[in-house]
Amino acid sequence: MKTASAPSVSRRVGSGTDRASSSRLAAPRAPSFLSPRTARRGLSLLLALLWLIFAIGPIYYMLIVSFEPQSSYLNSNPWFPTAGVTAANYSAVFAGGFGQYLLNSVITTVGTTILAVTVSLLAAHVIVRRTRGISAVIFRVFLVGLAVPIQALIIPLYVEVLRLGLYNTLLALIIPLSAFAIPLTVLILVNFLRDVPRELIDAAQIDGAGPIRQLTSLIIPVAKPAITTVAIYDALTAWNNFLFPLIFTQSSNVAVLPLAIFNFSGEHLIDIPAIMAAVFLSAAPLFVLYVGARRQIIGGLTAGFSR
Repeated sequence: MKTASAPSVSRRVGSGTDRASSSRLAAPRAPSFLSPRTARRGLSLLLALLWLIFAIGPIYYMLIVSFEPQSSYLNSNPWFPTAGVTAANYSAVFAGGFGQYLLNSVITTVGTTILAVTVSLLAAHVIVRRTRGISAVIFRVFLVGLAVPIQALIIPLYVEVLRLGLYNTLLALIIPLSAFAIPLTVLILVNFLRDVPRELIDAAQIDGAGPIRQLTSLIIPVAKPAITTVAIYDALTAWNNFLFPLIFTQSSNVAVLPLAIFNFSGEHLIDIPAIMAAVFLSAAPLFVLYVGARRQIIGGLTAGFSR
């Protein structure tokens, strides 16, 4: 009996040992704070923070320096000024005619954007509705316009502006800027309008809607993200353009902000705070435009991927 009971005891002891070892193996592991997913998220946040610092840094520098007195700029740390705050720099900028330059830039930008987007939308609508014949040729002509550099046409444009009597006027800026903005705008709108279901256009035709009614009631609402995106891009291009105002205008009453800031910096060569004030005022409308239309910009850029 004693010999027979020994194996049973050993089996019980062995089974208890196996259960203990299996329970240790099955015990849940402590969460790891260095998992690959956590590391990727931490790296993404770090890169985003670095990009934010590099993007906000110049804006912060312009704003801080623009309120610093010119006498203490060279003797203090511009990133952390201690000499006080003054609005004299902004007063000097407005005394130099900034209001007139701002108005000229607004007129030029709005006129260029409306003209370029209107012509491009009409052309894109015709190109999409009629894929053969003259419309295909027109689309290829627009694509050729993308390959023509602006600098190569400055002299012919200057001669034409003189012959038309537009020199030293805002029309001398609006018309060329619109012409150079149309090719890219047409390309973007054509690619977007091609994704509009053909059934919608056919249904509108069956209901008796003509081309203009189709454009206003169907195409424009559907293509609103793309129209907003190209309008903002054309507006930024016209707002920052320096070459055309330098060549096609002469007097100060038709000067726009890029050219006015260039002249202002030449007059106030050593007055860095005043120059920063002028630059910040010229860039402030762009900041406001981006903050107010960032959703439309992102929606227009990602609209093609969501279809």
